Amino acid sequence: MRELYLLRHGETLFNRQHKIQGWCDSPLTEDGCAQACAAGRAFAQAGLVFDAFASSTSERASDTLELVMGELGCADRPYARLKGLKEFNHGVFEGEQQYLQPGLEAFESFFKQFGGEDTRTVQERMARALDQVMGADGVRRALVVSHAGAMFNFLLATGGDPRVANPMPNCSCMVFTYDKTPETTCGDVSWEDLAHRFVFQRVLRP
Repeated sequence: MRELYLLRHGETLFNRQHKIQGWCDSPLTEDGCAQACAAGRAFAQAGLVFDAFASSTSERASDTLELVMGELGCADRPYARLKGLKEFNHGVFEGEQQYLQPGLEAFESFFKQFGGEDTRTVQERMARALDQVMGADGVRRALVVSHAGAMFNFLLATGGDPRVANPMPNCSCMVFTYDKTPETTCGDVSWEDLAHRFVFQRVLRP
């Protein structure tokens, strides 16, 4: 059975300023860098060995991953940057204050009318990207850095209980098992079936 460690990025400037941060980006704060290093040390102390690494294309995610990999002694290892792992796109709400966004119950389709995404779109791209990482030959355990909203939607797609993701502080980590069997050709598998190759196990919080 393969394992996925799905980690939220460290604290950013926009997190601290309570701004909506989806496809737009802001740098890690000093605390965010420290959170990433602490996560890496915790993984190292637990004796975890990762065969594959990936992050979203947002710099806050790739910077987090590079700091974690440094603590694991893997700084020279290559990693994938995948657009499918990006945060929920909030459209014209990007960069605005968080109090302007609706409650979670409205997220399913609210942002689509403003140039953003709906939850189904996020779930599909997350499922396909994570299956790409976990389904590669030789992968037994992978570390992937993504974002709170994208991770929450992926958890829902797998059939996991959303209550485990509340709260989900920076550098929290969801652990899933992954089973690719039975083998099928890519064209025969829906994204829903890909998502159900993952089974939620636990959350690791800083």
